[in-house]
Amino acid sequence: MGRIIQNAACILVTIIVIGCGCLQAVAGEGTCKKEDFESAVETAAASLRDLNGKNRPEFQVKLRELKDKRKWNHDQFVANAAPFVRDDKTEVYDKTTNDLLSAISSMGEQGSGPEAPDCAVLLELRARMKVLVDTQAAKWSYMFEKLNVELAK
Repeated sequence: MGRIIQNAACILVTIIVIGCGCLQAVAGEGTCKKEDFESAVETAAASLRDLNGKNRPEFQVKLRELKDKRKWNHDQFVANAAPFVRDDKTEVYDKTTNDLLSAISSMGEQGSGPEAPDCAVLLELRARMKVLVDTQAAKWSYMFEKLNVELAK
């Protein structure tokens, strides 16, 4: 399912860009530089750092709240908290993330080669970076939702 969403997002971005006739404008008038690839990667990396920096502490606080509410000892907490961070759905998010990271790595290498970077690859790189950030945001939302349901019981 994640692969379908990923591919659909890439196709949608391509259709929009080509359909509005602005491929060259988005790609920098048909030329792009190694720095454009680096900037795209750094922008997404910063978004991921911000996302994790914002969500991880809050998630840990909520897990501790659940531990206290259920009066779990340390061993019970480790065992009982695991499903909130790892289940079938989070594994799908993680697989999608790993697939995207692999594709992004390959595209980034294309942008750092000795020949002129392919601006179409830059567009696809940006689209995949957005899907990566969106995937991680969805994963955090899902994990918070599960945890909030348990805290409400």
